[in-house]
Order: sequence, then structure tokens, then C-alpha cells
Amino acid sequence: MQLSFTAQQIADFLKGTIEGDPNIQVSNFSKIEEGKPGSLSFLANPKYTNYIYSTDASIVLVNNDFVAEKPVKATLIRVFNAYAGLAMLLDMVEKSKPKKKGIEPMSFIADSVKLGSDVYVGAFAYIGEKATIGDNTLVHPQVYIGEGCTIGENTILYPGVKIYPGCKIGNNCIIHSGAVIGSDGFGFAPEGDIYKKIPQMGIVIIEDDVEIGANTTIDRAVMDATIIRHGVKLDNLIQVAHNVEVGANTVMAAQVGISGSTKVGEHCMIGGQVGLGGHITIGNNANIGAQAGIISNIKENAQILGSPAIPVKDFFRSSIVFPKLPDMYRQLAQLEKEIQQLKDEQNKQSK
Repeated sequence: MQLSFTAQQIADFLKGTIEGDPNIQVSNFSKIEEGKPGSLSFLANPKYTNYIYSTDASIVLVNNDFVAEKPVKATLIRVFNAYAGLAMLLDMVEKSKPKKKGIEPMSFIADSVKLGSDVYVGAFAYIGEKATIGDNTLVHPQVYIGEGCTIGENTILYPGVKIYPGCKIGNNCIIHSGAVIGSDGFGFAPEGDIYKKIPQMGIVIIEDDVEIGANTTIDRAVMDATIIRHGVKLDNLIQVAHNVEVGANTVMAAQVGISGSTKVGEHCMIGGQVGLGGHITIGNNANIGAQAGIISNIKENAQILGSPAIPVKDFFRSSIVFPKLPDMYRQLAQLEKEIQQLKDEQNKQSK
């Protein structure tokens, strides 16, 4: 935490209520199962409830409806949502850290670049001609920003981010190390025995409040734009192909792959290693389980799983049958044999 707060100060900030010592202080965070004196922890998942009775954390955030079944030595702060409360505290501490400003030596900034106020550009960063960088944006070392790019205000580009020419990044975005924005889409036309590259003339547009994980790649469009709408959160190692559009406030876990020209709706939740085929539409509020393979359109509010993906309830019913398939196959073969024997005997009798 790097700062020291009393339980009373934390409760006031979160609009919570205290059970225990309001003057006890914490200066760090810890997991409830590894709680240490002087640290703050939280209980949001019922699976961890048993740890609240043994944790050494000084303060624990709990939901308002938590009922202790035996004494708790930690001071409790009851809030509407313990996990959201923790997020608010972490955000407050993060924002309290001093931010870098200024231009470090050994960086390159073209003469035609427009820099906002209080911008930070780290060593060995490269910012190309006619790029625009908004106020309070942090461009860490070894970032590449191509010609004509636009980066909004209060955005963070971590070391090694690469943004190809012409791409647009909004305000309050976070792009983690190794992410590549605007690389060529995978477009090739067969000509006899070879594949002819199709020039990718579009750009990538990333709207406000988007976070993009490490080593994620978002390809530029063949024409027009690949678009990541506001509030989207992408995990590490995700591939977004050309001309894809991801709707507002959708979240995706690691290793998702989205093929070209697919449209993903708003408020979708997509699990790890999901594969989305090309030229399909995923409806708003869809929930797609890990490793699902999607080859056709998905309706709004759908919950699906499997490869090819099917409704979640059908998948779970099927998963119960999967281990029994070898025995069922043997039983079926035996039944077929017995039926054939009965038919043979019936034919003999009829003759």
C-alpha cells in the first residue's frame, strides 16, 4: 500500500461500518489466507470464509451480509461489495503514486508531433511524424508510435508497446508491454500455387477506458477500421483480426482468437482460449465458456460452451455422458448382435 490508513479512514472512504478497533492501522494488502499484521485483506468468495477466523490481517473487508459463526480477531469493515471496495482502495493507492513527467534522453520525437501537458516519454521511445499525444499520457521506454497516430489523455503505454501508423487510442486507456496495435490483417488471395498479399489499408480505433493485456495483437482493417469500443478489457495473448468490432464493456480472458470481420456485442464475457470464426455476430450479453469454438451467430444473452459450442445446459448434460460413451458403444454393439440373432432365428422359423 505504501501509505498508512486507519480502519476509520478506510471505512469513511468506502462508506462502510466498523466492527473492532477503528484506530488500527494498515500499510499493505494481503490475501486472506496469507494475512499478516498491518495488512488489509478482503472476503468476497465464500470458499475462503474459513480463513477469516485464522487470518493475521489487521483489517478485513466483508460484505454487509456476512455472518460470523465464531470470533474474528481482525477488525471488520462491512461494505456493500467487498471486492469492489478493495478495487477502490487499490485504485486510490495507485493514483497516489508519483507519476513520471518529461522527456528522457535517447528518445526520438519527430518535430511535427503534438505533445500535451505533463506527458512522459521514456528512453528509446519513438514517436513518428504528425502523431498527437494527449495530456498526462505516459509513454514508457521502447514504445513505438507510428506516423499520424493519436493517443488520448491519461493513457499509459507500457514498455515495448508498438502502435502502427494511423491508429487511434482513446483517453484513460492502458496498453501493456508487448501489445501490438495495427499490424497487418491476415489477408491473402490465392493465385495458382501462391498467395498474393492483400494490402491492409485501414487502421485500429481503440475508444476510451480500454485495457489491453501483454502481447495481445489487434490487426488493422483491410479498409476502414478494426474497432475496440469503450470500456473493453482484453487479457494477455489475445488475437483480434482485421475488421473485427468489439462492443462496449466486453471482457475477454487470455488466448481468445477472433477471426476477421466478426462483430462482438456489448457486455459479453468470453472465457480463455475461445475461438470465434470469421464473419459472425455475437449478441449483447453473451457468455461464452472457456475453449468454446464458435462457428455461427450467437443470440443475445446466450450462455454456451463446447466445441462446436452448444447451450451450457446441453453441454453439461452431454459431459455426463462423455465418459460413458465406450461402455454405451459396447452395449449398443451387443444389442445389435442380439437383435440380429433374433432376426436370424425368426427367419429360420418362418421358413
